[in-house]
Amino acid sequence: MLRILTFVLPLALWVWAFIDCLTTPEDEVKHLPKVVWVIIVLLFPLVGSIAWLVAGKRRGGVRTGPAGGAGGLSGHEHPRGGRPLAPDDDPEFLASLKKDNKQHEDMLKQWEADLRRREEELRGGDEPDDGRRS
Repeated sequence: MLRILTFVLPLALWVWAFIDCLTTPEDEVKHLPKVVWVIIVLLFPLVGSIAWLVAGKRRGGVRTGPAGGAGGLSGHEHPRGGRPLAPDDDPEFLASLKKDNKQHEDMLKQWEADLRRREEELRGGDEPDDGRRS
């Protein structure tokens, strides 16, 4: 069992560090370009993985940058934790749903009115005039 763990644990660490390195945005990579970190993790699995975990990625804290803006939040992150908000917790998303719903209701009312008008136009020419002739 111990022999298996000595092989599986470093392999799992290497795979996890490699995937983490690939999926990390460029603005969160520290010290070296992202491509260099990927090569280090690939060529030196154990040492590269540990180096990536220790020194390669900016972890925690407030993010600043193009996506974060001046306040460090992109509009869909929780102000304290920096984690994304769920859609049902995001007031901007809920407001946009209400706005879209109102627009759809207005459009449906316009369509119904247009349909009634067209039906009246079509019926106007087909209805008998109650036996009256001019």
